[in-house]
Amino acid sequence: MVVVFSAVVGYVVAAGTQIQWLELLALAFGGFCVTACANALNEVFEKDFDKLMKRTAVRPLPSERMKPSEALLASGVMGLIGLGLMWYFFGALTVALAAISIISYAFIYTPLKRISPIAVFVGAIPGALPPVIGWVAFTGTIGIEAVILFIVQFIWQFPHFWAIGWLGHDDYQKAGFKLLPNNSGKTKSTAIHSMVYIILLIPMVLLGVYFGLGYRLTAIMAFVAGIMYLYPAIQLYKRCDDKAALKLMFASFFYLPLMQISWMIDRFWI
Repeated sequence: MVVVFSAVVGYVVAAGTQIQWLELLALAFGGFCVTACANALNEVFEKDFDKLMKRTAVRPLPSERMKPSEALLASGVMGLIGLGLMWYFFGALTVALAAISIISYAFIYTPLKRISPIAVFVGAIPGALPPVIGWVAFTGTIGIEAVILFIVQFIWQFPHFWAIGWLGHDDYQKAGFKLLPNNSGKTKSTAIHSMVYIILLIPMVLLGVYFGLGYRLTAIMAFVAGIMYLYPAIQLYKRCDDKAALKLMFASFFYLPLMQISWMIDRFWI
């Protein structure tokens, strides 16, 4: 739902008062299908590893409630519906970006998780494409605003992923997944990396304001939401425990929608 909402935000910010509601509905449903396609492929490829983790052992494939062939069929149908809707309503560039998100998530990020922590970097690319897809769906082009939307969501994901990786570290180790910044595990390094990325978000959001992506509310929220996101990362550095990592994870859940809502509100004020 975060992915779909991000695409909707990209469209609304681009459209302002010129929203085409049928297009917006097609984008939301098409984005949902594209995301479902990628997630289903991920579960097909990782079914044997999902069996090893408590969090994922109850999924349809590892619990054998569904066959891999059935999951592939479901994934294919959802992918065709999602890409088909985007082609019909928005054209080739939107479809290309959606296809890149499926391919990079399912075929690059998924296998890379067991090889190197760089998988988080790769996984952040499809995770940051939805607002760009939404922007392109309305405008037909990738402007500087779309690039900034991408970068903000790209940077936001690292502390978000690392907080989740910290909390599930023991479970992830059973499957050989490497989701923390380095192989040393739960150390201050994760907190330091998180703080650096969160601090980078503030000037990036303000750069967006300079280029017309947002206005007063966005500028204020750059600092307010940024501090709300940064504080638990500082606590994680001081304490290095699961409680602090959990607070960082929840802070990440609040940060992105706060910024997205700010962009949308400011878009109607300008």
